Amino acid sequence: MNQVSVNDKYKVAPFYVFFLVHPLQIGIGLLNFQRDLAKAAGTDGWISILLAGLIVHIFIWLIYKIFSMVPGDIISANNHVFGKWIGHFFSLLFILYFFILGMTIIIGYINVIHLWMFPVVPSWAFCCVFLVLIYYINTGGFRTVTGIAFLSVVVSYWLLFVPFYSLKYGNFTNSLPIFDHTLLEIMKGTRSVSLTMLGFEMILMFYPFIKNAETSQKYAHGGALATTLLTLFVYFVSAIFYSQKQLALTLWPTLTMTSIIELPFIQRFEYIFIAWWAIVIIPNMVIYLWAASRGVKRLFNVQQKYPLWVMSIIILLITIFTLDIDSFYILNKIINPYSVCFLVLYLPLLLVFIKIKKWRNRL
Repeated sequence: MNQVSVNDKYKVAPFYVFFLVHPLQIGIGLLNFQRDLAKAAGTDGWISILLAGLIVHIFIWLIYKIFSMVPGDIISANNHVFGKWIGHFFSLLFILYFFILGMTIIIGYINVIHLWMFPVVPSWAFCCVFLVLIYYINTGGFRTVTGIAFLSVVVSYWLLFVPFYSLKYGNFTNSLPIFDHTLLEIMKGTRSVSLTMLGFEMILMFYPFIKNAETSQKYAHGGALATTLLTLFVYFVSAIFYSQKQLALTLWPTLTMTSIIELPFIQRFEYIFIAWWAIVIIPNMVIYLWAASRGVKRLFNVQQKYPLWVMSIIILLITIFTLDIDSFYILNKIINPYSVCFLVLYLPLLLVFIKIKKWRNRL
């Protein structure tokens, strides 16, 4: 079955799952999800967010249900159900998914830095800094990764000052009318906000690193709930700060709101916001590449640093030769529909197959 066992000294307490799930969901997507959501669901975008949050909770329950029957990680579950070769194939799909999503986050954040702060600095320079930092954190082990995720939540919530500040410039009538869109439009809005809600699926890889992992489910739900409420608040502020037409045309709505803030001692507050957002983004970069390299280690029995090197080189080469606004847009369009469909279809089917196999073993 390719079982996985982790020494207790490398595990983290269950409540840290909150700090692993929550920051993974509030990465690059929180800076620009409002645009596509406004196009799809308009003033009823809040319904789409609530629906997306509900779906996330259902899938967290599914993940814990799977691991209650097949302890380990997604690779153990795949091998248990499908055998070694077919199981490895599906595990490789998950590894590819983790890698592409991590690469999307790195490219997306570098693109933000280019557009807003340093347009003439080479892309590879920023990429090298982030990749070195990612490698350094990952070599510290999963406890170090968890510490970075915990720190990012603790020191970043002061950024809520930005949407609160923007409220006084908003027009509450911009959020009306409500219940003015069809169910199909609301569902399209739910799909558009999916990149912001992704991240909970990392439980599939770090589950064995949690002490008494079955008791951590409530913390996973808590992290997802915090993300839903935060996304709902940011969209509400954006919906009253912009008109719906403005919101649908603004590429980075959250960042544009920060540009109105002027303090006596600083004029370009968005520079501080973008620089501080790196603390929010880094756990996303680290955990996705940790999961991808960990998956390769589990499948091929190699040291984790070697696949991490290869992935870093690939990301660096893509950054050097293809980084622009269109590359991030293309990656976003690939991740949003196909990754969500993959998770939505695969995890319920995996649970069904596990139940069928357990039922057959009892006969």
